[in-house]
Amino acid sequence: MDSGEAMNMRVLVVTNMYPQPDRPAFGVFVRDQVESLRRMGLEMDVFFIDGRRNRLNYLWAYPRLWRALARQRYDLVHAHYIFSGLVALGQRRYPVVLTHHGPEVFMTWESVLCRLFTRFFDEVIVVSEEMRERLRFPRARVIPCGVDLEMFRPLPQAEARFALGLPPGKRLVLWAGEHFRPEKRWDLVQAGMEVLRSRRDDVELVLASGRPHELVPLYMNACDVLLLVSDAEGSPMVVKEAMACNLPVVSTPVGDVPQIIAGTKGCFLCTQDPHDIAAKLEMALDFGRRTDGRERVRHLSLEQVAERVAEVYAVALARRGVRRGRPARAGA
Repeated sequence: MDSGEAMNMRVLVVTNMYPQPDRPAFGVFVRDQVESLRRMGLEMDVFFIDGRRNRLNYLWAYPRLWRALARQRYDLVHAHYIFSGLVALGQRRYPVVLTHHGPEVFMTWESVLCRLFTRFFDEVIVVSEEMRERLRFPRARVIPCGVDLEMFRPLPQAEARFALGLPPGKRLVLWAGEHFRPEKRWDLVQAGMEVLRSRRDDVELVLASGRPHELVPLYMNACDVLLLVSDAEGSPMVVKEAMACNLPVVSTPVGDVPQIIAGTKGCFLCTQDPHDIAAKLEMALDFGRRTDGRERVRHLSLEQVAERVAEVYAVALARRGVRRGRPARAGA
């Protein structure tokens, strides 16, 4: 997509994940993608559906969306997650691009909705090849969410530990995310750490959950290894962010993690056996230095991913045969 076409495009983003005053890290990856597209010159408006606070907000979203579309004309709608996508399909005036972000495409009852309705969208993005295969939708485009390489960058470990008040003489294992979600398997994190502590007494677990997003790079630079033992993932941001900070990673082979960390010395795949988790953590700790992960995720910068998303927008418009030259504003 050339810069002139991008400058003329206006997109409505419909999402049930977006940072809120009381949840500043909630859906920050969606916000980062929106901001990176704005920097390209696209006009991006956000329509937030707070389904986590109340499921009825999805029903209320339909008349809200219709009013929003009566006030402002768009070129297309980009929905994130299947419930937001179903709301976006409540209008057929504009093409709709849907991004599936997580394992809901093949787990729980939501997978039924994903299989039934994905084919009705003009273009579909998934964040890992595993998702495309398990969704059985070969024309979906694999585009992981991008990493903010300015925010997530290597910093001196001693300075990061001092800023966070973490012990300077310990080996620190980092777990970052919503530990209360069952699929994240906090029980296995604790079990693996118990085995590891039985072998060495210089190790501590650091939980970064519910912390402001801007502090996460400090945690990644302060710690010695990131641990992820989820049952399933899409394209876990925490792994890509750790790689951008050159932090060693130990993870179960979920989502695109095997591809992201492949060939990176100091990074290891583990099973969900607590003894294997402990063994791989010990290998990462014994590696004893930072990785070259940052170089391996440069192709996932926010800017490069935004270019790929904008190309999908252009394809969606072309599939609908949409003519450009939209007026800037339309009446209700």
